[in-house]
Amino acid sequence: MATVFLIIIYLAFISLGLPDSMLGAAWPIIRLDFGAPVDAAGLLSMIVVAGTIISSLASSAVLKRLGTGMVTFISVLVTALALLGFAYSSSVLWVAVLALPLGLGAGSIDTGLNNFVATHYKAHHMSWLHCFWGIGAMLGPILMSRYIAGGESWRMGFLAVSIIQFVLVVVLFFSLPLWKRAGKGSSPQPQETLEPAETPTSTPASAGSKVLRIPGVKLAMLTFLFYCGVEATVGLWGSSYLVNAKGVPAATAAGWVSLYYGGITAGRLITGFITFRFSNRTLIRGGLVISLLGAVLLALPLPDVFSLIAFILVGLGSAPIFPCMLHETPARFGQEHSQRIMGYQMALAYTGGAFLPPLLGWVAARSTFMILPPVLIGYIILMIFSSERINGIMNKHKGKVSL
Repeated sequence: MATVFLIIIYLAFISLGLPDSMLGAAWPIIRLDFGAPVDAAGLLSMIVVAGTIISSLASSAVLKRLGTGMVTFISVLVTALALLGFAYSSSVLWVAVLALPLGLGAGSIDTGLNNFVATHYKAHHMSWLHCFWGIGAMLGPILMSRYIAGGESWRMGFLAVSIIQFVLVVVLFFSLPLWKRAGKGSSPQPQETLEPAETPTSTPASAGSKVLRIPGVKLAMLTFLFYCGVEATVGLWGSSYLVNAKGVPAATAAGWVSLYYGGITAGRLITGFITFRFSNRTLIRGGLVISLLGAVLLALPLPDVFSLIAFILVGLGSAPIFPCMLHETPARFGQEHSQRIMGYQMALAYTGGAFLPPLLGWVAARSTFMILPPVLIGYIILMIFSSERINGIMNKHKGKVSL
């Protein structure tokens, strides 16, 4: 039964990834159908992210009231209905209206499942969970491209993913009793590879303002902000950098950036296995170093093929950072506060992914895309500083250094 339950959780994360990149993949055709400007996609993306941030911040209260299973069921249902609405939208205005519930559903699933797995399962499951998100994120555009290439409307792509989500809704409905059993039956000891740190969370503070005063929480939120800034910036502007700054053909550039995402997905699959040997702290530190090496390699005046290697290194280095930091949350700050802190971390992560890439694009449009590598290096150095400061706080509180 435990295996079946884990499969359901993994399927939920595939469904979370499915719609994430579909709008961008279909936008060149959608905007022609609706007569919308090219940059309207940025506004729609911001609306989705706004909904995600709102639901992430509210997730602690909602999950406490309804439970992870019910919230996941409702969120996938809302997501399925939003995607169905996309398929039958008559204007870009309707797409904008539906973008908000799409984001609201995504934020609740993301925060709830991340905290549930961090609290009740071992570290490798967190890495594999996010690997399955990557599978969903890759399958969405593939489904969309198949319908478009086959002469079908982009609406069929959204309809197909909506149907997949509705099937998952049925599965989640019948699995609701399993969530309560899993919550009661599984012993919350997720940090198999890390000695649990005694943190200053013994105070029964539940208010958000008090939680933010726990040492290290703001640094963790800052790390999530810049992590998603790096991930989204490379994904959005990597191809433009290769074409405009390095003179790489557009088709080749797009392929190289897809290998960056492949590096993240493959890296998370591999990370799930090596968590049996190395702690979350070690994997986070190693991932940051590898990402920094990739960003530095991208900045050097070397032949074009080294840019491909650089993107793969940044992707592989990024792979363990996000899931391992999420899994560390209960160990760092205590299970009592982990759900609320998880929501704050996810909100900052989405904020970084929403605002840092457009900021770089705005500056690059007025200067040069050569600023991409130094900006990435700066973001990663800030992550290293924040992460090591958190480790220092944890070690000081434990009275000893542990990896």
